[in-house]
Amino acid sequence: MLQPVILCGGSGTRLWPLSRQQHPKQLLALNGDNSMLQATALRLTHDLQWPNCEILAPVVISNEDYRFISAEQLRAAGVKAQALILEPVGRNTAPALTLAALHAQSLGRDPVLIAMPADHVIADVEAFRAAAYRGAAYADGGHIVTFGVVPSGPHTGYGYIRFAQALAPGVTQLQEFVEKPDHETAQKYVDSGHYLWNSGIFMMKASAWMQALSQSRPHIVQACKAAFSAAETDQDFVRLQREAFEACPSESIDYAVMEGLSARAGEHPAKAVVIPLSAGWSDIGAWGAIWDIGAKDGGGNVLHGDVHAIDTERSLVVAQDRLVACVGLRDAVVVETPDAVLVAHRERIEALKDLVADLKARGRAEVDAHRKVYRSWGWYESIDSGPRFQVKRIVVNPGASLSLQLHHHRAEHWVVVTGTARVTRGEETFIVSENQSTYIPLGVKHRLQNPGKVPLEMIEIQSGPYLGEDDIIRFEDTYGRS
Repeated sequence: MLQPVILCGGSGTRLWPLSRQQHPKQLLALNGDNSMLQATALRLTHDLQWPNCEILAPVVISNEDYRFISAEQLRAAGVKAQALILEPVGRNTAPALTLAALHAQSLGRDPVLIAMPADHVIADVEAFRAAAYRGAAYADGGHIVTFGVVPSGPHTGYGYIRFAQALAPGVTQLQEFVEKPDHETAQKYVDSGHYLWNSGIFMMKASAWMQALSQSRPHIVQACKAAFSAAETDQDFVRLQREAFEACPSESIDYAVMEGLSARAGEHPAKAVVIPLSAGWSDIGAWGAIWDIGAKDGGGNVLHGDVHAIDTERSLVVAQDRLVACVGLRDAVVVETPDAVLVAHRERIEALKDLVADLKARGRAEVDAHRKVYRSWGWYESIDSGPRFQVKRIVVNPGASLSLQLHHHRAEHWVVVTGTARVTRGEETFIVSENQSTYIPLGVKHRLQNPGKVPLEMIEIQSGPYLGEDDIIRFEDTYGRS
C-alpha cells in the first residue's frame, strides 16, 4: 500500500510578486497548465496499475491560509484527497510527515509513505514513477529511501547526497548528506560521480518513520501526537490543535532523521538507501530556475504572456495582466502582475528574499495577497479604490454562500453581471438577476448566495470611512470562520 503525502507548505518569497504569503508558489502554474500542487497530485494516482502495490488517495499537509484554493485546485484536477491536514503554523517537513504517519495509523494502516513537496517540477513523470516503484519495494522492507537527482551541473543552490556502493541496479547505500556548497566544491562533487542533488523526496513505512523519529526527535513525536489527537474535522479539513502544534520543534526530514542515518551508514548499511532520479527534476526556488527550465527563443529569452522584446538576450519576462515591452535588456528578470512589477538582474535575484522582507517590514499588502483573493465560496478582485470607496469584482461558485454578516463602517451596492444572486438583507430575502442591483446599508445584516448552476459574477461598490477586510461581524458561516 503506497500513501502519497503532499507537502504543501512554504511561501516561496523568492518568486515574488507571483508568489505571495496567501498564494504561494505551489499554487501557481509555472510550467504548464496545471499548478505545481496539481502536477504533484497527478504523478501518483490510485488508477495506476502497479503490481502488488495499491496507491491510496493522497494526504495533503497544507496551511490554513490557502486551504480552500488548495482543495479547489485538487477538485479541478480530479483528485480527491484522503485528508487535507491544516497546520496552524509552519513547522517544516519532519512534523508534516509525522502527521501523515499518525493519520495512517489512526485508520489502522501501515502504508509506505512517499513525501513529495508540492513545489517541484518533474518533466519526465514516467521516469519518476519507475524510480518510485523501485523505492517502494525497499521501503516496504523497512528501509528509509531518499531520491537523489542526477546533477546536470555544479549547482550551488541544492544540498547534495553522497552515495556508496550499489546494493542493486538503481539502488545505492546512503553515505552522507552535504549542505549547499560553493561553486568550486560543487564542481568537485559533480566530477567525482559520487554525489546527487538532494530532491527532498523520501519514502518509508509509517511505522519506520515513527520509530526513527522517536529515537532522534521524541519532542516532535509528542507534540504532533498531542496536536493530532485533539484535532477537529471541519468538512474536508483536519484542523490541528493550535497550542500543541505551536509547541512542536521546526525541523526538516533531512535534519531530524536522515543525517543521523547517514552518519551510521557504516553500522547499518541497509537502513537508508538512495534511488538515483533522472526525471527532469527542478526545485523551483527562484526566478533563475524558471529561466533554466523554460523554452528559450533565439536570444536565450524565456517569455511568458503578452511580451514583446527587441534586442533582448538571456532574460526572463513574465506578463500576467498587460503588454510588457522590452528593449536592450541583458540577463534581466521582469515579472508583471496587476499590482506589482519586479525588475532585477538575473545575477542578483537571490537578493529578492531580502527585498520581500523589507516590503513586509514596511507593511506593504502586496507581500501577503494578490488583488485577486480566493475564498471558500469563490474569489474577489479589487478593481479600483480611493478615499471612502472601493470597487470589487466578486465571483461566487454555484451553490456557495457568503457568511451572514454586517459592517460597522461601510455600505455596499451590488450589481449582478451574470448568474443569479439570492440576497438576505435584514429580515427580507429576494432574488437579484443579471443587470439588476441592490443596496446594503451600513450596519444591516446581510448574506449573498448563489442558488444557480453557473458562477455568480457581480460588481460590489463599497463606500464609507473605513473599508478594511477586518470590518466584518459574522453571525453564521458555512465554512466555520469566526
